[in-house]
Amino acid sequence: MMQQTMLRVKDPLRSLQFYTRILGLTLLQKIDFPSMRFTLYFLGYEDKSDIPADISERTAWTFSRRATLELTHNWGSESDQSLSYHNGNNQPQGFGHIGIAVPDVQAACEFFDKQGVTFVKKPDAGKVKGLAFIQDPDGYWIEIFSPDKMASIMSP
Repeated sequence: MMQQTMLRVKDPLRSLQFYTRILGLTLLQKIDFPSMRFTLYFLGYEDKSDIPADISERTAWTFSRRATLELTHNWGSESDQSLSYHNGNNQPQGFGHIGIAVPDVQAACEFFDKQGVTFVKKPDAGKVKGLAFIQDPDGYWIEIFSPDKMASIMSP
């Protein structure tokens, strides 16, 4: 099972607002590491009512979820004006993107547009039509696609 993908974030409040309010993920668990001065935020597409109240149960439950997003915040990074994280798409390239499945790409993009989300590619732009790429507050790319449309999009 692929359990998590980790992204470093500069401003956790801004990132949490983006991933929960804009993309609809749920904060599953926050874990502070005071001696090392960082915090982990685990997010996923889960029902809040399923999250166990007991911390030990919650931790085991969180780490048993599929495809969670782990946001890592190094304390003080939000105050460092010179800090920015490499999104993997600028040179030298590395990490590319995460993907979020939606029922209707066009409707999702209209919502993102109204929320002021930055687009890398809109559904009707570029060579591959029908999917989009947006950016999170740290510039990481997020592919937006509809599973029902992927067979036709991926056909040569």
